[in-house]
Amino acid sequence: MAHAPSPLPAFAVVHVPQASRFEVVLDGQRAICDYRLSGAVLELPHTVVPHALEGRGIAAAMVAAALAWARSQGWKVRPTCSYVAAYMRRRPETGDLLAP
Repeated sequence: MAHAPSPLPAFAVVHVPQASRFEVVLDGQRAICDYRLSGAVLELPHTVVPHALEGRGIAAAMVAAALAWARSQGWKVRPTCSYVAAYMRRRPETGDLLAP
């Protein structure tokens, strides 16, 4: 039995470098994943998803976008946000990105 492809998320993650964050704006509300770049280390200190937007995979999508960006630049990641740290622990394939 063939499975239908997973539907694409109903939101887009946007990189806003002038604000040092990734964000999703949906239903008039903004979810954010802040970052700070120090040399070749991308620190991810803060992820916020408004309560009304929870449960849609928005935080995971923003963190995935930030990690993909870090990887594309050859940077390491310091996950000081508890959500980002847990996300990376659950995904061993991101372990090579962890800053010493």
